[in-house]
Amino acid sequence: MVFGSSYARSGTRGLARRIADATPPDRDRGADALRALAIGGVVLGHWLVTGLVDDGGALHDASPLEFLPQLAPVSWLLQTLAVFFLVGGQLAAKGWASARVRGAGYREWVGARLVRLVRPVAALLGVWTVVIGVMVGCGVDGATVRTLVKLVVSPLWFLAVYAVLTAATPLVARLHPLWPLAIVVHVDLVRLGLGGPQWLGWVNLGAGWLVPYCLGTAWARGELRDRMTGWVLLVGGAGATGLLVAGGGYPASMVGVPGAALSNLNPPSLAAVTFGLAQCGGALLLHGRLRRWCARPGAWAAVALVNLSAMTVFLWHQTAMMAVTLAGTWAGGPLQGLHTVPDGAGWVPARLLWLPVFGVALLVCWAAFHPCERGRRKGASRVVRRAPTARSETAERI
Repeated sequence: MVFGSSYARSGTRGLARRIADATPPDRDRGADALRALAIGGVVLGHWLVTGLVDDGGALHDASPLEFLPQLAPVSWLLQTLAVFFLVGGQLAAKGWASARVRGAGYREWVGARLVRLVRPVAALLGVWTVVIGVMVGCGVDGATVRTLVKLVVSPLWFLAVYAVLTAATPLVARLHPLWPLAIVVHVDLVRLGLGGPQWLGWVNLGAGWLVPYCLGTAWARGELRDRMTGWVLLVGGAGATGLLVAGGGYPASMVGVPGAALSNLNPPSLAAVTFGLAQCGGALLLHGRLRRWCARPGAWAAVALVNLSAMTVFLWHQTAMMAVTLAGTWAGGPLQGLHTVPDGAGWVPARLLWLPVFGVALLVCWAAFHPCERGRRKGASRVVRRAPTARSETAERI
């Protein structure tokens, strides 16, 4: 037993060392760590604030934030989309600059980036088309089917916005973040302050996430290197968000709450954008420490593997949660923290106990569908075995 344990540890260290050796020396490991944290925040956030309530044989979604508004600070920690757009803008701008140096054209560059988004999405939609057909054929309640489809499809808006911004990188790479921020300010002033049409808020879907994306492209140009910039964004963004929530009528939760008159996320509000500025400032301040932490082979291997699986984790984490929930219905009665209404303090610790089960289900989904994200490549293990000749490929994949 001791020999087997030592052998496993030795093998893990060896894999970590090979991944580290295969990584180009100029790779920004701190930015990759920020992206891994952002993905982790999204997954945990969805698992904690999305409940599927068993209502007499039909499932409908409910949020603990609807019944326990004092949990709103949880959304401040786990709504990390601005950090993802910040890092996405930085990496896209660097990638475009590198492609131009290599002589690659725009079509080749954007095609390679977008295909890595489209291919895993196609697999998700294909599988769920079959699942929906089976549920309908088996007579599953229509409300349950609609709830499940909504949870699967709703995160795809994020990828649609991200794909558009990625494709527009050559145009927005030098756009100052104040321009899209000004659009958000005026949109909210008209729709919320002057009684304008509410559909105008959907302009913020592009403008709002363009703010951190433009900060990312500025970061790629070396314009956000000093710590003072990070502190200004953190303190200024947090202060503005506090004023908007306390005196501007914006909700405290940074994610949507069922039944709420106003959402900070659907569409993005000015409060969500200022909160994103604070997150970007915090990310810039953490960047150096994370980069030093990722100098350790074990830490970097974990970050690299999360980034290699980012799309699979993002697309399938809701499916993993729903699979566990549906399987739990076979137990005969509603299970606390899984099928019960999230309206009491006891729901929270019960839900925390289910998180490892969700993680196991997500690992199963990863094993089944990660090849769709890798495409024709044979995965990270093959890359690290070919470390002397695979540095550029590793840089693109991580």
